Amino acid sequence: MEVKEAIAARRSIRKYLSKPIPDEIMAELLEAMRLAPSANNRQPWSVIVVTDEDMKRKLVPVSGGQRFVGECSAYLVGVTDRSAPYSMMDLTMALDHLTLRAVELGLGTCWIGDFKPEEVKKMLGIPQDKDVPICMTVGYPVQTPTARRRKTLSELFKNNAWSTPWP
Repeated sequence: MEVKEAIAARRSIRKYLSKPIPDEIMAELLEAMRLAPSANNRQPWSVIVVTDEDMKRKLVPVSGGQRFVGECSAYLVGVTDRSAPYSMMDLTMALDHLTLRAVELGLGTCWIGDFKPEEVKKMLGIPQDKDVPICMTVGYPVQTPTARRRKTLSELFKNNAWSTPWP
């Protein structure tokens, strides 16, 4: 699969099969994250890979009550070092690499922004000097939603100045 095909095929998946991700496949996903660019190559982030069924269920109420958090194969909890500049950006790039590799491997993902970071930190024993800016579900999709309409290039991009739309 070409990268542009993975980009076009990626969807937010909210219905997963009850199927664990084999360790070797998870290792490939995590390797895609590890290879992502990072400011000064510091990689000031970590990810907790939650696969324990009981813990995933416990994370549902602190993850916006989104049931699919408890149904996914793995719930990824992104952890950043608040003292490191650009750590949030570095984590985001790493997770985006994972989303594209997941598509290539027949998996789906969904970014989770609706969660209670302090409660997630407490549940998973994350130190107070760390931040939890984003989480993500990963698993085998039950179904793949159709693509949503996207804005055109001229709606999103400007050419050399704010007043000039992209051709």
